Amino acid sequence: MCGFCGLVDSKLENKEKEAVLTNMMNQIIHRGPDSDGQYIDDNVGLGFRRLSIIDLEEGAQPLYNTDKRYVLTFNGEIYNYQNIRQKLIEKGYVFKTHTDSEVLVHGYEEYGTDLLSHLRGMFAFVIWDTVEKTMFGARDFFGIKPFYYYHNEDRLVYGSEIKSIIQHPQVPKLVNEEALEHYLTFQYSAMTETFFKGIFKLPPGHFFIFKDNQMTIKRYWEPTFNETSGTLEEYVDMIDTTIKDSIETHKISDVEVGCFLSSGVDSSYVASCFKGHKTFTVGFNNEQYNEISYAKDLSAEIGIENFSKVITPDEYWGVLPKVQYLMDEPLADPSAVALYFVSQIASEHVKVVLSGEGADELFGGYNIYKEPVDNSKYHRLPKGLRVFFAKVAQAIPFNFKGKNFLIRGSKSIEERFIGNAFIFSEKERKELLKITTPAVSPAELVAPFYKKVENKSDVTKMQYLDMHMWLTGDILLKADKMSMAHCLELRVPFLDKEVCNIATKLPLEYKITKETTKHAMRLAAKRNMPSSTANKKKLGFPVPIRVWLREEKYYNIVKERFESATAKKYFNNEVILNILKEHYEGKKDNSRKIWTIFMFLVWHKQYFEQPLPEKV
Repeated sequence: MCGFCGLVDSKLENKEKEAVLTNMMNQIIHRGPDSDGQYIDDNVGLGFRRLSIIDLEEGAQPLYNTDKRYVLTFNGEIYNYQNIRQKLIEKGYVFKTHTDSEVLVHGYEEYGTDLLSHLRGMFAFVIWDTVEKTMFGARDFFGIKPFYYYHNEDRLVYGSEIKSIIQHPQVPKLVNEEALEHYLTFQYSAMTETFFKGIFKLPPGHFFIFKDNQMTIKRYWEPTFNETSGTLEEYVDMIDTTIKDSIETHKISDVEVGCFLSSGVDSSYVASCFKGHKTFTVGFNNEQYNEISYAKDLSAEIGIENFSKVITPDEYWGVLPKVQYLMDEPLADPSAVALYFVSQIASEHVKVVLSGEGADELFGGYNIYKEPVDNSKYHRLPKGLRVFFAKVAQAIPFNFKGKNFLIRGSKSIEERFIGNAFIFSEKERKELLKITTPAVSPAELVAPFYKKVENKSDVTKMQYLDMHMWLTGDILLKADKMSMAHCLELRVPFLDKEVCNIATKLPLEYKITKETTKHAMRLAAKRNMPSSTANKKKLGFPVPIRVWLREEKYYNIVKERFESATAKKYFNNEVILNILKEHYEGKKDNSRKIWTIFMFLVWHKQYFEQPLPEKV
């Protein structure tokens, strides 16, 4: 696990490249504190920071093929590298190291871009062809590892983190206001273009070829949902076998591996099967927001030591500026900070942890996925009648039980579901913002993903959308950035090609029932842990921001930021202060709306209102 950065820039002299590259690398030392390396020629500069996990002695990068035509920098792990290595040796390739990185450079020699179809793992990498003056780069299937880039008529600048890219003197540092408008709805950066104008994310499952300053991006993999027949028992057997195999595969390491553990089934499943010695948990001094007791009980039952931390409110609030800086883009998911602290305590004991991200998207775990099943009878009514009921409900000036049901019931899944977070509606964000942007509606932004699964069930549509937006934009973003902030490699065994292959074949009734979500996966999990844990509702390091925002101390912290010059530049001040006041006085629960605005303002201060740190 590492970090890399680089540039294709023939206009810079080599000494200038070295200076720029060094500044870029200094921004990602936290991703790789063990060693560093550079490759520089008249065309490119490749920089690398290493966190040693496999082949501790010989795994330094940049790494070359035998004749040094190809130069590699790589972030991630290739879990099936030993099999690929053996096949390449049989074809005559000579390996100098035992690291997984070397299979990429020799694999590219042998297979070209088809190398990607052979891989099982998480990765982002670039390979520079010194003869053809061509760069090949790729990002893994699910977007576990990040890849950002800036490209104009003169150069390509790229890296594992945006904070590295903006160290290049010719990369402008400008707020992307269109990204801000979408963020207010989604709570994360929802576009391919980031919050920094002109800096983009390479999408998951895509590769690029860069030659003669032309960048060609192609998709090489995507999940395909095709329900297949089979008994529930057969599927439970396959799920349990495949997940256990994935967990075992994800343990490949020359250092100790631990496991994050909340009270939910996903991390509990991994912890119960990974046969390690340490689990890590965080919570708060509030019974409703504390999963430590659950985690300690399960750890004791399976014979694993649990390390935990109770996060104080002051600790949580005190680290917010650092977290938003580390994140690169604003993220309004309160659990990101909890993830920061659980990564911190884990890093004191291990270099690698397993975690439960991805199970909900693959196996149908979010409670909102039950809505199409629970409301199927109502949706059999004629659409015109449902629209009429919705209009009547909307005309009633006060809230009543069932009002939201009637309104949502009049809409198709494409109209009512944009992902697991929906903070401000299109109308609300227009009223909120002082600026005008070209942002399309939320429905228009997600429409291309719905188009890909237009003939699938509503639940499958929701899963597919979440896999491409919510999972990458929120879940995996915080997982990567918060773990790497502490030089910790986080691995996600649910997000594996083989696990995905089983999950995407599941019939609807094996995913969602009237009683539960992730039905088949929970049955598989029950074979390895207590039923009470397997059936428990997902919490995932819950955070009491709703409570804190009604305390004077934290209310005033937010209020001060809401009254800042930046807030007045982007937002209608009276509107955001009223949202804050309503919550503080207990009239409404506006906590998520407040947090979304506040996190943007905290992020903006770190990147645009003060000097950037030379090193993180």
